[in-house]
Amino acid sequence: MALSRQHLAALLALCAFAMARPAAGANVSITTCRSFCGNITVDYPFALHPGCGHAGFRDLLFCIDRVLMLHLPSGSYRVLDIDYSYRGLTLHDPAMSDCRAIDRSPAGRGNGFAVEPWRAPFLAPDPDNVFLLLGCRASSPLFQGFPDRHLPCRNVSGMGCGDYYGCPAWDDYYDDGRRRPSGAAYGTAVPPECCAVSWGAIRSVNVSRLQCEGYSSAYSLAPVRAAEGAGGWAYGIRVAWQLPEANRGFCGACRATGGVCGHDEGSHADLCLCGDWNSTSNCDSSSDSARSSAAAPGTAAASLFLAVLVSGFSSLSLYGSMANM
Repeated sequence: MALSRQHLAALLALCAFAMARPAAGANVSITTCRSFCGNITVDYPFALHPGCGHAGFRDLLFCIDRVLMLHLPSGSYRVLDIDYSYRGLTLHDPAMSDCRAIDRSPAGRGNGFAVEPWRAPFLAPDPDNVFLLLGCRASSPLFQGFPDRHLPCRNVSGMGCGDYYGCPAWDDYYDDGRRRPSGAAYGTAVPPECCAVSWGAIRSVNVSRLQCEGYSSAYSLAPVRAAEGAGGWAYGIRVAWQLPEANRGFCGACRATGGVCGHDEGSHADLCLCGDWNSTSNCDSSSDSARSSAAAPGTAAASLFLAVLVSGFSSLSLYGSMANM
C-alpha cells in the first residue's frame, strides 16, 4: 500500500524535529563536572567524571561509598579535605604512624607517597610537610655517601625527630625493655631510629625502596611552632597542586561565559564544554570551536533519513504521475 502525500509530509516533519533536537548527552550541564563525595566538593581541577577537570588530575579521585579516595602507584589514600583557596589536599594513610601509635614491620608499613613522573609537575607534598622515616637500615639509599652525618635527615618547618621521640607512642613501642631513643635530634644510633626528610630532598617517599620499617607524616599550616611539640602536629599528608602557567585563567574565562571546564580525553588539551559544542577558550568564541562528536552521529543519521524520505517522496510522486496517465 503506497503512502499518501499527507503521511510523507508528517514523516518529513518528524525528521526535521529529530534534526533540530541535540543528540542525547550533547548538552553538558554546569553541574556535571562539579560533584560531591560525602561532604567534600570535587571541583576543577579535580573531577570524578571522564573529560571533566584538568587532564593532569585525571584518573586520580574516586568516590567509594561516599568516601573520597586518591589513588597513586604508591597506594590509595583517603581524602580528608580539599582546600581550593590554598590549593591543598589533606590525605590519610591508614598504615602511617602518628603520635599515638608506632606502626612498623621488617617488611615496611605503608608505601609513603610517590607520584607518576608525568603527574609530578601538578601534584606534590607541601614544602611544610615532613616525612618521618622509621627504622631504616644502614644500607638505605638515605645514608649512602653520608654514613656518619645523615645529611638527608633534618627538621622541616620546625618539625623533626627530636620532638617526635617525645610522643607517647614510643613508650608503647619500647615497653618490652628495649632502649627508647632520646637526646639528640636523630639519636646516637647508626642508622638513627627516625630520619625526618622533606619531599624536595628525595622526591619520592617509597618506604620499601628506602628500606624502612614504617613512616609518619605531619604538616604545619601556621608559622608558629606547636607549644605541645609533636603532640600538637597535624598528622597526615598535605599535598599541594598547581596548574601550568599557560592554563591559569582558562577555567575562569570558561565559566564566565557559561561553560564547564574540562579536557579532551584523547589529546588531554583544555576544553571549555559549551553544551553541544566545545571550545579551546570560552563559550563566547566560535572561531576555535568544534561540534562535539556526541552530537554528530544523531545529526548525520537524521540527515540520511531525510535524504531517504525525500528520495521516496520523489519516487512516489513519479509513481503517482505514471498511474494517472
